[in-house]
Amino acid sequence: MNKKKAFLGIWLMLMTLVSLMAYTMYFVAQMRFSVLLYSYSALTVTQLFALITFLVGSEKIKRKFVKIIYRLCILVSLAVIPAFIFIFSGLMSQYHADVKEAVAVSQDEYDTMLAGKDTLIYETDKLYVFFPKYSRVELTCGKRPSKRDTSITWCSGAAFQHSIELGFSQENVEGYHAVCGEYYDSPYINEACGAVVFYEGGFDFEFEDMEGAIKEAAAKGGSGFMQFRLMEDGQKVNAFTMPRVRSYRAIAELNGDLCIIDSIEMMHFEDFLDALCEIGVTDALYMDMGAGWNYSWYRTEAGRVKELFGLKVPWSHNWVVFKENAVKKAKSMKNTALQPLSGWQKAVKKAKSRKNTACWQNIREK
Repeated sequence: MNKKKAFLGIWLMLMTLVSLMAYTMYFVAQMRFSVLLYSYSALTVTQLFALITFLVGSEKIKRKFVKIIYRLCILVSLAVIPAFIFIFSGLMSQYHADVKEAVAVSQDEYDTMLAGKDTLIYETDKLYVFFPKYSRVELTCGKRPSKRDTSITWCSGAAFQHSIELGFSQENVEGYHAVCGEYYDSPYINEACGAVVFYEGGFDFEFEDMEGAIKEAAAKGGSGFMQFRLMEDGQKVNAFTMPRVRSYRAIAELNGDLCIIDSIEMMHFEDFLDALCEIGVTDALYMDMGAGWNYSWYRTEAGRVKELFGLKVPWSHNWVVFKENAVKKAKSMKNTALQPLSGWQKAVKKAKSRKNTACWQNIREK
């Protein structure tokens, strides 16, 4: 066997092995993009075909079209390494970056985790809690927010998209949503979802009339979107399940302030909900955290951008951004004093929203 043929044999064996590893990684990373599945399947099949043909003896091939296919399979082997790098990056992108700026807090200090004049980050034993510096929050669709926009202090994926597409359309964003004063309807409404809205320098979570809340935000020039409910009035809402260990993120109200909460390490979904309960989260919605969908970053006080999950995928098309300008710090529309609602206030709100006359009368008498 000459050196050229020996090299080809070694190359095909290696590329077959690497393509099989990449195919396996696709399922581990769970990127859930059918085009990728077909691509990695085809890549594996072509390399297996090329290797088997080489081992049987390519010189024994009689039919011309089989020889052409064999040569094409060898040519395709050049794409194996880039494909492996991409899927490996997708897998590794699901591990949270270390946040050195985070201030460690103990269990008896959870009520001290508050927003401040600057971006503040806290670290519990299981969670990172981000209070980005902001005066307004927006939903951005279509064009990915630029890190060069120095007004942005936080950027991360927001609503689900119904299907994975390279092109963007508002119809593909699941749930009612508003983008800086523009309201968009949606045919994809999940009963397990709640809404978070941002307008007039404030924020609010809504779990009953999501459409009305988002329309109101749009009418006032604001933004909003829908996502799975995690916490409502300090209680876990088991609206959906996640069977596997992964990194999780929530947009939440904690101690009266709007924040983003990430799991430090991969964990079970129930453990993440328990951790939210433990630190005293009032309301919370899930945020998309699949590979590529979890692309996110924040800006430090020094102006440097710190990536938390850095993989960019071309089929991700909507993000929530916190922005800072000369407007004073935003306050919760639930409570202008930015303090958690009292038990009486929560009961009044629920009784009113559900139009339960008997319950409302009972509250008034108390």
